[in-house]
Amino acid sequence: MATIKHYPWISHFLGSPTGYVVHLQKGAVRHRGVGQAFWFRPAASVLSEVPVDDQELPTLFHAITRDHQDVSIQANVTYRFVDPVSVASRLDFALQQAGPATSGGKEQVATIIGQLCQSHAIDHIATTTLAQSLERGVSELRQLLTEALGTDTRLLSTGIEILGVQVLAVRPESEVERALQTPVREQLQAEADRAVYERRAVAVERERTISENEMASQIELASRRERLVAQEGANARREAEEQAAAGLVQANAEAERQGIGATAEANRIRLVGEAEAAREAATMEVYRGMDQATLLALACREAAGSLPNIGNLTVTPDLLSGALAGLFREPGAAAVGEK
Repeated sequence: MATIKHYPWISHFLGSPTGYVVHLQKGAVRHRGVGQAFWFRPAASVLSEVPVDDQELPTLFHAITRDHQDVSIQANVTYRFVDPVSVASRLDFALQQAGPATSGGKEQVATIIGQLCQSHAIDHIATTTLAQSLERGVSELRQLLTEALGTDTRLLSTGIEILGVQVLAVRPESEVERALQTPVREQLQAEADRAVYERRAVAVERERTISENEMASQIELASRRERLVAQEGANARREAEEQAAAGLVQANAEAERQGIGATAEANRIRLVGEAEAAREAATMEVYRGMDQATLLALACREAAGSLPNIGNLTVTPDLLSGALAGLFREPGAAAVGEK
């Protein structure tokens, strides 16, 4: 920003690096340029400072579409003053006595550019529907305004160069915008619900898979347990069969052993019996030749061995006489008597 210092009857001007100053004294240009510093007499001088840096102009206006819908257009125009002398001669950029320039020049430029943008945009929007304006209005308006402002004769003659035009938004009224957003919002909500349902379906499918895996595991365990029980039963049966076979072998061996023992015992008994029979036969053969008294004496001796102890024995004369008679009887007579 330029600064002006006042002294008695004279003042000093110190310019800025972005301000182009034009010093007129009695209608003639005395000083002009960027970053000027000079002395001047306030009573006979007119100072104008034109900014030479890039200027940004935001603008907002409304237009009516072909289907009678109101849309708001937000744009931003970038421009600069390429001919500060022409600008200072056609627009009010005069410096006040206190120093800063008036805002009249910028307001005039904003009015000129804003009206041009609005005029061209309204003409274009009037030929399109609301849907077309919202779909491709930004790009079409940017191209249209750039060409229209860049070739406008008034701006060129004034020394204003359009550097660029940016159309930021083309929006309908709030109620219409909400109505237009409703299908998209519902579609997005439907997509979100579908995603939720799919996620739930995937979760259910995963839970079902897990349950099936658990059931398959339980079935496999039950099958293994069944095979284990069957194997244990087969092992028990085989063990019982082996024990039974071993018992049968042992019983057969015991029976054979007992049979052998019984046969041996029978043979022994038979041999003993045969020996006893032979002895008895021999004894009987010996006894066959003996007389009756001898046999009676032997029988008494044998009986005496089997009788209990006799404390007293009474022998009568009859018994004694009979025994003695038989004892002293002749053997021949006894044999004759027997015949």
